[in-house]
Amino acid sequence: MTTATSPLQSIQSPDLLQERLARLKAEFPDLFTNEGQLNPTELLRLTGQQGREHFDFQWWGKAAAKRKAFTPTTAALRYDEARSVNPGIAGGNAIIEGENLEVLKLLLCAYRGQVKCIYIDPPYNTGNDFVYKDSFAEDKSAYWEQTGVTEGGVKMSTNTRADGRFHSNWLNMIYPRLLVARQLLREDGVIFVSIDDNEVTHLRKVMDEVFGEANFVAQILWKKRSTPPNDKVIGANHDYITCYAKSSENVVLNLRARGERQLARFQNPDNHPKGEWAPGDLMANVKGGRFVESLFFPIKNPATGEEHYPGTPESKSNWRFNKERISHLLAADEIYFGEDSLGRPKLKRFLSEIKEGMTFPTIWDCVPLNTRGTTEMEELFSNGRIFDNPKPVGLLTEIFRLGASNDSLIVDFFGGSGSSFQAALEINVEDGGTRKVISVQIPEATDEKSEAHKAGFKKISDITIERVKRVIQGYGDNPHPIDAGFKVFTLEKSAFPRADFAPDPDANEAAQLAALKAFIATKEASLFSTHDAQAVRDEMLLKCGFQLDVQLMPIAEVTANQLYRARDQQAPPREAIVCFDSYLGTPTLEWLAQQKGQRVIVLEAALDTTGKWNLHHQLGDGLVVF
Repeated sequence: MTTATSPLQSIQSPDLLQERLARLKAEFPDLFTNEGQLNPTELLRLTGQQGREHFDFQWWGKAAAKRKAFTPTTAALRYDEARSVNPGIAGGNAIIEGENLEVLKLLLCAYRGQVKCIYIDPPYNTGNDFVYKDSFAEDKSAYWEQTGVTEGGVKMSTNTRADGRFHSNWLNMIYPRLLVARQLLREDGVIFVSIDDNEVTHLRKVMDEVFGEANFVAQILWKKRSTPPNDKVIGANHDYITCYAKSSENVVLNLRARGERQLARFQNPDNHPKGEWAPGDLMANVKGGRFVESLFFPIKNPATGEEHYPGTPESKSNWRFNKERISHLLAADEIYFGEDSLGRPKLKRFLSEIKEGMTFPTIWDCVPLNTRGTTEMEELFSNGRIFDNPKPVGLLTEIFRLGASNDSLIVDFFGGSGSSFQAALEINVEDGGTRKVISVQIPEATDEKSEAHKAGFKKISDITIERVKRVIQGYGDNPHPIDAGFKVFTLEKSAFPRADFAPDPDANEAAQLAALKAFIATKEASLFSTHDAQAVRDEMLLKCGFQLDVQLMPIAEVTANQLYRARDQQAPPREAIVCFDSYLGTPTLEWLAQQKGQRVIVLEAALDTTGKWNLHHQLGDGLVVF
C-alpha cells in the first residue's frame, strides 16, 4: 500500500492478520509488549478469563486453519477471453477456475463488504467425497501441476471415516473459507450453506464462531426426496440449509411472494373502497394468562342487532381490540358477519394493508426435489449423469428470492455444476433484475470412467462454464438466448517474478540486499518477455481494488505511451489512470505529474529512482507503483 515514503503497492492480497493486529494495537497499546508483540497474559487479564474455564469448540488443526485464513496470497487472477461468453455485457458476472480459498483472498482486494448473498454447497463429508488439499503457495510448484496449469487436473484426497481426523479434516477445510467469506459480506448480507447430517452439528458450531451465535437466522429443512432411502431403519429424505447474517441488526431478508392460491382468498364482494380483503380472526390469543377483562364485551351486528361475545365468561376469551377500536371498525365496515350477515364477527384483512408477501417457513417442501437437478442436466447436456447430485435450480431461486435483492452481488465459491449461476440468470429474466454472480470452482479432474470425462469434460470447472454458456445461448426445450454474459478467470502465479525470491538464511544483511537487488533487476528486465501484458494488467488492477468488470478507456492526448482511464461499476466506482508499459517517456511523466488529485498506477520497472521520486512528490499518495 502507499505510504508517505514509498508508493510501492503490495503484490499480495490484504494481510488480514496484520490488519487485525494493527487495529488492536491502535485501540489498546497496553496489550502489547515494548517490542510490539501481543501480550497474551494482558489479553486474558483484560477479559477476566485468566485461569478460568470457558466453553470452546476445538479440533485438531484449528489454529493452523485460522492462520491460513488470515495470511495473504501473492497469486493472481487472469482473464480467459477464449472461454468467456458475451464478455461485453458480462456486467460483473464471472466464473473463476481455481482453489477457492486463494480466490476468496484475492476477491477481498476489490469486493470486501460488497456481497449481499453467499450460497455454498460444500462437500458433505460422506466418507467418499473430496476434501481440498490447501497446498497452494508460490514456493510449491507441485500445486501448479495439481491444478492443471501444467498437467490438466487437481489432486484431491478422500476423507474416509477410517481416518482418525475425519471431522477435523472437514472442519479445517471449511473454517478458513468461512472466515474469509465473512469479510466479503455487506452489513445487510447473508450466507446460506447446504449440508446433511454428517456435519450439520459441527457446521453450526463453526458458524457460531465465525459469524456469532446472535447472527444465526434459521436452519431450513429442504425435502429433497419424495420417499426416504430404504437402506436404513430411518431414512433421511431431507438436507439442511444453514443461514447466518453478517449482522442480525442490519440484515435484509425478503418476504415470499404470494401465489395464485393465496391471492385468490382476497376478494371484494361488497366493493369496499380499500379493495380486496379476506376474513381474519378477531379473537385474541389468551394462552399463558393473558386474559384482559376490558377486552371481554359484546359486538353488536348492525344488521340484526345480535350481540356476540368472544366466548363465555368461564372461557377467559378476549377480542383482539378494545371497544373504541371495534366501534371504529364497525363504522368503517371493516368487520364481516358472513355472507348472510348471520355469522360471528370477523376482521376484514385488506390486501393493501398487509405485508407484500408471506414469511418464509423453515420446512421447504414446496421447492423441487433433487431429482429435478438431474433432469435439468439431461435437458442441458442430453445426459443427466454428467454431474452427480446437482442442486435443482428451483431450490436456488428460492434462496436468492429470500436473501438477495434484484441488483445484488451473489457469490458461490463451490460452484459445482453451475446451478446457482443459472438460478440467478433465470430470476433476472423473470423480474428484470440485474443480479450479478461470481462462481468459483476448483479445476478438479473428472474420473476417466465418468460420463463427464467421456463427454469431453476433463475438469469439473469445464462443466460449470459450459452449463452457464448453454443457459445464456439457449438449449433444448428452452432455445431462447438470455441477454447476459460472463467472464472467465483462472487462478495463476503472480506475473511479478520477484514474488519467487528466496533469501539465503546463511548470508549477511549486505549480501542479502545485494542478492535481492540483482534478482529484481534480472526479473523485471524479463517481465514482459516471459509474461504477456494481459497477465500484468489483470493482476495490477485487481490488487489495486478494481472489480472484475473494470473498463479501460484509452487516453488519446498522450502518445508517447499507452495510458488508460480505468473505471469499474462498484458504488462509488473506483477510477485511476493506468499504464502497463515497461518504460515511461519524458512527455508521459510530465503529463502524469499534472494529474494531481487522481490515482495513477504504473510499473516500478518503468521508473528510475529520480522519476519515481518526482512523481511521488507531485502526486503524493495518488501514485501507486507495482
